[in-house]
Amino acid sequence: MHQVTVMTRDGCHACDDAISDVRRICAELGVAWSAADVDADVELRAEYGDRVPVILIDGVEHGFWRVEEERFRRALAR
Repeated sequence: MHQVTVMTRDGCHACDDAISDVRRICAELGVAWSAADVDADVELRAEYGDRVPVILIDGVEHGFWRVEEERFRRALAR
């Protein structure tokens, strides 16, 4: 079973869109997901700060800025 994490920040409209997509797709597929605020941790901000939202699958970066739905679904089906 996979674990999806969306790296976000407050006030980020692209993050809101990504969370909406991830929430919907993960609910359909029964995959657990969470969100993490990059501004809450200096290391996360340094790593992801200028690219949010960033989508991680099992701790590995899958993509950033938007959810590519078909690609995301394929990755979760593996």
